[in-house]
Amino acid sequence: MRPDEFVRALHLLPAPLHDRALALRAYVKPRRCETCQAIADALRVALTAAHYEELGSAAQLIDTAAQLATRHHLACRPAHEPGRGQVRRWADTSAPLIAATDASWKGRAGGIGYVTSDGRYGLRSRRPGRVDPTGCSRVLVSELRAVEFLLTAYDTPPVGMMVLVDSRPALNYLHRWQDGESGAMPAGYDLRPRHNGIKPTLVRLADLVGARPDVTFAHVKAHAHHALNEAADSLAHMARRRVDESFDVQARAHALVEAFLREWHVALAA
Repeated sequence: MRPDEFVRALHLLPAPLHDRALALRAYVKPRRCETCQAIADALRVALTAAHYEELGSAAQLIDTAAQLATRHHLACRPAHEPGRGQVRRWADTSAPLIAATDASWKGRAGGIGYVTSDGRYGLRSRRPGRVDPTGCSRVLVSELRAVEFLLTAYDTPPVGMMVLVDSRPALNYLHRWQDGESGAMPAGYDLRPRHNGIKPTLVRLADLVGARPDVTFAHVKAHAHHALNEAADSLAHMARRRVDESFDVQARAHALVEAFLREWHVALAA
């Protein structure tokens, strides 16, 4: 279960169980540790039980998870998530959190990227197979996937976060989802569940965005020397190039983000 799916499913639990389960959310991310994974499994099954109104079973499973966590003391370090990183220099910045996302396509290679003012960044490559659920709106869907990639970098996206998007069609969907039109999807996007029954990325994104009216999605003009937008654009291009080229993408991405964020924070302080 993804952290954002876990948080959204907590509404199935009554208040006392809700709070106890929420306190264990650090264990939901993938772990190398067997005990941490057992805690995550107990929480997942507890939410499944709650879905079927088996609250007694849910309570027992949350008890089990809490007992395991108490004996284990602290959540282990999460498994490394490829494509994500953070420039720690700005991790504790007190300024309002602003992020930018972008996507890049050329031929049959694509990439998405994001960067945040607190130093987080991510990039992901994509080469669609013969059966591609994206549909005919490839660039638009990729722009929205980049937003989902950003928001899932957090267990819960920070309150009041601003996300800058240079695609007006993508921005339109984000605003429609916030207005409750969660069924609106780009033309041709395949809504069938993915492997293991997981909801499609944009369906998950629509649910997440619809539940977060406090997150602001705003337009930023592309290639207008906006440091965060330029960083996200460069990360997306780097991810796309990585499909066919071999280079140390993590080191380059980190250096690139550090340079753009230095420019951003210097401008803010001026």
